[in-house]
Amino acid sequence: MTTIYVDADACPVKAEIYRVAGRYGVSVRMVANNFIAVPPQEGVERVLVGDGFDAADDWIAERAEAGDIVVTSDIRLAARAVKSGALVLGPTGRAFTEASIGMALATRDLMEDLRAAGAITGGPKPFQARDRSAFLQALDLALNRLKRTR
Repeated sequence: MTTIYVDADACPVKAEIYRVAGRYGVSVRMVANNFIAVPPQEGVERVLVGDGFDAADDWIAERAEAGDIVVTSDIRLAARAVKSGALVLGPTGRAFTEASIGMALATRDLMEDLRAAGAITGGPKPFQARDRSAFLQALDLALNRLKRTR
């Protein structure tokens, strides 16, 4: 059975995940360090982990496997989930695969170095409606692929 694991603390597409998961009848685990509200929907579970650094990432990475979907904007968690065989989506709909995760990690590390050196002071682009739409399409596509393979 497919489970959607969500790195939930800063996830901007929670409502979309609940809606699509309900339509497909898949389980959702909203994993967070802090309390988050979840709807009283069958199959949706809130998982509170400790305050430790990367506690939510570790919890997800230990459980995600082939046939599951991980939703995260954390590139390091994405790499761990891809390695376990899970399908991984960013909140903008970007799919992380074995072919793309190496470049994503390299870019992340480069940007971190540039920020540390003061060369870059801004963060990511603001989340937009087209990002939400792209995520919905990517999640629907991922669930359809998994459905066909089972």
